[in-house]
Amino acid sequence: MKIFITGIGSGLGEALAKEYLEAGEEVYAISKNCPKSLQNFDNLHFKALNLFATEEIKTALEILLKDVELDIAILNAGILGELKDMSETSLYEIESVMSLNVWANKVILDFLKGKTVKQIVAISSGASVSGSRGWNAYALSKSALNMLIKLYSNEMPNSHLISLAPGLIMTPMMEYIINNGDEEKFPTVKRLKESSKMEPVDAARLLIDGFSKLLEFPSGTYVDIRKI
Repeated sequence: MKIFITGIGSGLGEALAKEYLEAGEEVYAISKNCPKSLQNFDNLHFKALNLFATEEIKTALEILLKDVELDIAILNAGILGELKDMSETSLYEIESVMSLNVWANKVILDFLKGKTVKQIVAISSGASVSGSRGWNAYALSKSALNMLIKLYSNEMPNSHLISLAPGLIMTPMMEYIINNGDEEKFPTVKRLKESSKMEPVDAARLLIDGFSKLLEFPSGTYVDIRKI
């Protein structure tokens, strides 16, 4: 298989890449950096890229994925932003989160539209539908990502697209929420602290096993991995 993954620097992206690499698959990845755990794999094809630089994405992909037909593309890269009320969140902060979580993915999808890609999975979040207090720009961006995937599913009939909430995973993002979130002001933080969470490697294995099951859903659908 040939797999494309964004955001392999840590957390779920790193774990997904490592699982595929250890299985002998060809992994093509873009991220700000390549973690040490992945640097010794000959089957990793890596291009360093800051996805905030949206004007550089197309050129990087043209180099990385030249003549490559993909089995699956996993749009994993994303940022949380600061947990606080929407009324306290500036437009600049919202624009920054949207730039990476939505617009970078639009540029990638525009490129993939001209390629052979069997399956595209965008990593979303339960925050995209819950509307919980404090999630502000992140919730907005993931909700927009869900719609972005739905819209592109109408334009890419030869690819199967899904927006996927991966469950609760102990990533650097989750650690930030647990260590810095105000659980009195934002009740979701308290629930996250008390809920069971997967390690990235366990989540990666769960998702890899579940990717084929996503094909049973209509293209463009938002799916929560915990409900399949």
